[in-house]
Amino acid sequence: MTNARDEMSSDLPGLWDQHCCLPLTPDADVRDLLRFLEIGASFVSVNVGYAPNDAGSTLAILESFRRQLAADQRFVLAGSAADVVTARESGRLAVAFDLEDANPLDGRLDMVERYHRLGVRTLVPTYNYRNAAGSGCMDADDQGLTAYGRAMVREMNRVGMVADGSHSSIRTGLDLCEVSTGPVIYSHTCMRSVWEHERNITDEQARACAATGGVIGITGVGIFLGPNDISLDALLRHVEYAVELVGPDHVGIGTDYPFDIGDFNREFTENADLFPESYTRWGPIRFVEPETLSPLAAVLADRGYPDEAITGILGGNFMRVARQAWNPAAGAATHA
Repeated sequence: MTNARDEMSSDLPGLWDQHCCLPLTPDADVRDLLRFLEIGASFVSVNVGYAPNDAGSTLAILESFRRQLAADQRFVLAGSAADVVTARESGRLAVAFDLEDANPLDGRLDMVERYHRLGVRTLVPTYNYRNAAGSGCMDADDQGLTAYGRAMVREMNRVGMVADGSHSSIRTGLDLCEVSTGPVIYSHTCMRSVWEHERNITDEQARACAATGGVIGITGVGIFLGPNDISLDALLRHVEYAVELVGPDHVGIGTDYPFDIGDFNREFTENADLFPESYTRWGPIRFVEPETLSPLAAVLADRGYPDEAITGILGGNFMRVARQAWNPAAGAATHA
């Protein structure tokens, strides 16, 4: 991967955010994402469905988001890694999509390819609790991936969709790394050795992820960083621990920033069964704002990180995964 890594230094100087959230309704305004463009970001992955969403509601959200993005010249629908480079060079923001849970598949493996054609590039098999694909991070009985979950990962590998262990159990995350023939990521998580929370990953999970060529996206969720701590220092504690553990080539950013906090709080209330006491003990959840990340490169440089490592953490590492795992022939994400 040395050649690809050399390319990254010149073609991806901006931030790559591997997971953020708009309201999960077709009338959500995608222009909120422009806050990332204003801080020099090159790419964001936007969630379009999670555990409560079936295929019908997810497809409706996707159709609306895609239509809005295509109509606004400040965005590029990213079907390939090359599209991200094109967006950056033209001062636009590249956008792809992700799913948090297998439920939006409606139990149909053929939906993996359909979602891929519509721009979904990562999928989390389980959202906190066990489903048909595997166990979640809040399950007391961790049984890992099911046979269906393993078949789903193989289909994801085939079409060019990246397996994401965020929200999944320890065993499910390790199974993803065992089954997948491509890189596995944790798009938005933190390090459990720094702050104990079920949503954070163990050192074993981090090492297994890195061994696949994957990347750990450190998130900006206050209760995963610390006691609802949304300081840049809190985020950097997790970044630096992960870098020390698995090396700078396997660390990135996935903010999990929700652009409508009110909408998030409604989801929190309406789906309380998905959010246990470890989510609520600190009161309303706080999030690192996109603008907080503006000085990240300078702060890493002040802490002695070389340019190559900074470029990788800001986005080059996730770009490497995209180049390796996304199907470059799948231009349908920009044309379907």
